[in-house]
Amino acid sequence: MIEVRVQAGDFDLGQELARLRAGDARVGGVVSFLGTVRDMNDGAAVAAMELEHYAGMTERALEEIAERASARWPLFSVLIIHRVGPLKPLDQIVLVAVAAAHRGEAFAACEFIIDYLKTDAPFWKKEQTPQGARWVDARVHDDAAKARWETR
Repeated sequence: MIEVRVQAGDFDLGQELARLRAGDARVGGVVSFLGTVRDMNDGAAVAAMELEHYAGMTERALEEIAERASARWPLFSVLIIHRVGPLKPLDQIVLVAVAAAHRGEAFAACEFIIDYLKTDAPFWKKEQTPQGARWVDARVHDDAAKARWETR
């Protein structure tokens, strides 16, 4: 099962993880990554962030990433929730959660998904700093994280 949600509203981490594995005795491990808004980025204070996306295109890109992970590892379920709209420091931005029979596959798949999400999902981030608003550019280390999966 692959579930992708792009939404403005927050989510309950505990409820989402419980739902991911509910009633499936095959699941031996659930691994999750929770991304949150930091109050600093690139040496500047961040008071707020706004995430924009293209509805439909973004969900499809996230589904394709989850499908690639599911083809690579034997996964029972994948959940990706990504928030959009205005956010403040400490707010949850993204949840990637993976259920598998074994921890190794679950850890690898979760890391794979977030590495690809950071580079391939069509999101645009604008931060509010004391110097004004700025768009966040792609990061070289995100591209490097994704590239290492190409050689594995």
